[in-house]
Amino acid sequence: MLVRSRSRAKDVSRALACLVLLAAALAGCGDTPPPPAASANSAANAAAPSAPIGDTIRVRLETDAGPIVLELDHRHAPITTENFIAYVDQHRFDNIVFYRSSHTPHDAQHGFIQGGIRHNYRLLLPPIPLEPTSRTGLRHLDGTISMARTTRDSAMGDFVISIGAQPGMDAGPRAPGDHLGYATFGRVLEGMDVVRRIHAMPTDPNSGTGSMRGEMLNRPVRILTARRAD
Repeated sequence: MLVRSRSRAKDVSRALACLVLLAAALAGCGDTPPPPAASANSAANAAAPSAPIGDTIRVRLETDAGPIVLELDHRHAPITTENFIAYVDQHRFDNIVFYRSSHTPHDAQHGFIQGGIRHNYRLLLPPIPLEPTSRTGLRHLDGTISMARTTRDSAMGDFVISIGAQPGMDAGPRAPGDHLGYATFGRVLEGMDVVRRIHAMPTDPNSGTGSMRGEMLNRPVRILTARRAD
């Protein structure tokens, strides 16, 4: 399953396999099975955005640490983008938090921050089909946003922003588990200074389980609102 992200350089990608996005009962990686996966059609219907989306769409996150503006790539990752926008349009991301900061062992300036719904089933939409980078042509670069997942087609309401390029998160032999990687669907357009500020915040060495142990922020950063910015 997962290994500690500090154990070797490629553990940033391996740690993502333990991204907690399913339930309060999921205290450790894989200890409790996730809710039954919805079909692709039912997931798409449940996550339909409230207004049309063009090739790209911007979203502004107002956080305790400052604003972050995302540009999402609807043209290349339509399913993942529409899922994220459904959470935005339904205000499901209001008052959630960035709660995790992971650092690569060879370069503490690189890694990722993670935020999302976490334990709140009430806010979760059905899981969506995976759009791997091998299909979309997108890559995990500095400022990339991608969806957290456990098994294939399990992404729902937790997401990651990369700090530095993370090729181990792309589909391919270097990706952990099923080698399909994680669905990237956009980038930070403004506010990478805020992302790096969150990444540099202190974590609790005794908090978290499995590969997340030691990566939980002492003071999670609240996302006050998430709104379309176009």
